[in-house]
Amino acid sequence: MSKLGNLGARLYRGEIGYDFISKRKIWYGVSILITITAIVGLAVRGLNMGIEFSGGAVFTTPKTSVSTTEAQHHAESAAPGHQAVVQQLGGGALRIQISGLDTKQAVPVQEEIAKDLNVPVKDVNTQLVGPSWGEQIANKAWLGLGIFMVLVVLYLAVAFEWRMALAALVALIHDLTITVGVYALVGFEVTPGTVIGLLTILGYSLYDTVVVFDSLKEASKDLTKQSRFTYSEIANRSINSTLVRSINTTVVALLPVAGLLFVGGGVLGAGMLNDISLALFVGLAAGAYSSIFIATPLVADLKNREPQMKALAKRVTAKRASAAAKEAARQEEQSDEAVAEDGADEDEGAAVVGPRSQPASRNRGRGRPSGRRR
Repeated sequence: MSKLGNLGARLYRGEIGYDFISKRKIWYGVSILITITAIVGLAVRGLNMGIEFSGGAVFTTPKTSVSTTEAQHHAESAAPGHQAVVQQLGGGALRIQISGLDTKQAVPVQEEIAKDLNVPVKDVNTQLVGPSWGEQIANKAWLGLGIFMVLVVLYLAVAFEWRMALAALVALIHDLTITVGVYALVGFEVTPGTVIGLLTILGYSLYDTVVVFDSLKEASKDLTKQSRFTYSEIANRSINSTLVRSINTTVVALLPVAGLLFVGGGVLGAGMLNDISLALFVGLAAGAYSSIFIATPLVADLKNREPQMKALAKRVTAKRASAAAKEAARQEEQSDEAVAEDGADEDEGAAVVGPRSQPASRNRGRGRPSGRRR
């Protein structure tokens, strides 16, 4: 068995473990700090919405020797006041995206781009996206996200309980906020692919959370009928028992996504992959973090407020205090017995030495008269 597999088995059996629950305030603080950073980035920089949401024009050129940087400069010069996004396609073609253009503005911009890139105007393909269509796409995206959230809450409330449903919802909002904040800070374009990526990462995050919650549900059956463990300790054992599994699942999912993001989008220049790969990469990492450090500790906090769990914690504490007192008394009794045995040995030694010295003195006294008789 590998070292990681051996570690996972020991964690699952409860032989070793890390106390996640007792350090939950640290995890809450880290999450709050990251979330505030994401919200500030979103408020200051905003999202770079693609033309699918804001409306605009997309110009596809034939093969050209002009670089993407030069093409972006020419496109923004042809359409002053509008931001251009240029992506290099296969075979040396370019995809120039300019937001906010209408039909009347698109024709002169097309002619200017063709002139600057030294290609025929008829070879520059133009596609227009109206702002009303983009608004419909945005509304459908929000509607799909809302329906997903409602279904998630209903499923968790039925399969588990409302506290777990609330904790899972907080974890999902946490993942969404961080991912959207990273998009704002990085400046990547938000497209329908981004929405697909967000919905995908919510599924992954929910999967990790459900795995931990299922283990916690099994371990906490008839919990109030015993007095050995508190709910927080059971929750901590559930996290540890599924920790290696969650890490393996996340790493396996992140590897191909990292290939899309860093190799496909960064090295090969396939910029259209960035919108979905960034959402997947950030969301998967945030989802694994929230399942371990946010969702389960939050459930433990909510459950520990119940009267029966408070009573359980008191019984566990009292039993452990009684066991500790008995152990201390037993050790003290053993210590007293050891001291008594040492004292008995000393007394016995003194008794043995005394009689042996007395006959010797008598012998010496008897020996003297015999000498006088001689």
